[in-house]
This record gives sequence, structure tokens and C-alpha cells, in this order.
Amino acid sequence: MTGGSLPEFTWRRLSAADFPLLCGWLAQPHVHRWWNHEFTPAAVERDFGPCMRGEEPGEDLLIFADAEPIGLMQRCRLTDFPEYLEDLVKLITVPTEAASLDYFIGDPQRVGRGLGPAMIRAMIAATWFEYPLADCVIIPVAAKNRPSWRALEKAGMHRIAEGPMTPDSPADDGHHYVYAIDRPGRVTA
Repeated sequence: MTGGSLPEFTWRRLSAADFPLLCGWLAQPHVHRWWNHEFTPAAVERDFGPCMRGEEPGEDLLIFADAEPIGLMQRCRLTDFPEYLEDLVKLITVPTEAASLDYFIGDPQRVGRGLGPAMIRAMIAATWFEYPLADCVIIPVAAKNRPSWRALEKAGMHRIAEGPMTPDSPADDGHHYVYAIDRPGRVTA
């Protein structure tokens, strides 16, 4: 970001033509540390192809800032992933229509410039329209991933719990923070 102005964020579903870009991003140390994906073309096809083809629930979205691709955002309903949900309900009560996000900025030159929180805010705002039944967005994050959970805080999310969850990376101890934000106007009991 330059001059303090926010870029316009847009997104579209990931396509097979995006896989080479995704391979490069997943190979970046700041991404690979937390996403723990293989980044060969075959592995990216294996891991991202099913969602792209509609064989798995959720969305893999290529994120653009002022029409330049900068990262990936995954969005889903938590109930569409029972194993993940099983881990999470040990820490919190999860509303049936809760949505979740996972994200990264791929280019290391774009990290640490305020794009992450702005990108997350934009996707949360869009989620209220595109997931009309979602009453909240809940995002667990590895406690050691300070840049990620700080981005969530800067995006307006609040830490509501912490505890053990199955780690995405074998390098992690499994301790997670859980962040949430309610749909504007939602009344909670």
C-alpha cells in the first residue's frame, strides 16, 4: 500500500491456470511455514483441484489488490468439514451456519504492509452478503503465528478461546487461538 490508501480487493475462484502462481507462493518460506503444503504442480492439483472442480465444499479464491494477484483466501461453512469442526467444538460452541476463512499473502514483498487485515475485512464484509445465513465468522489460528492472529485483530476480530487443536504443520505444538466476529446486528444469548 502506498500513501496510506487501501487497494480495491477483488477475488475469483481459483482456476487450473493459477496453479503455477500458487506453487510459487506455497514455496515461499513465510507461507510454507504455516500452510505446510507440497508445492509441486502435481501436489497443488491434488490439494486444490477438487475444490476448484466443485468436488469438495468451500471456496479457494485468488485475491487481487488493485487487479494484481496477491494471495489466496479459503472460505467455507465450518459444518462442511466435520473433522475440523470436531476439533473446534472442544473449545467453543459453533453456530450451525458459522463461516471460516484461511488466507495468505503470497509475495513476501507485500507482507507487513497492512494488506492482510484489509483483505480479511473485505472478505468478512462480502461473507455477510455471499453467505446470508452465516451468523459469524470463526477462525482458529496457530498461537505461534503472531502475524496471522494480529491481522485478525486488526481486521476487527476478537479472541474468544484458546486451546489444543490438530496442527496443520508438524512443526507446531497444536496450541491455537480462536477468533470470531459476529454478523452486524446479530443478537447473541
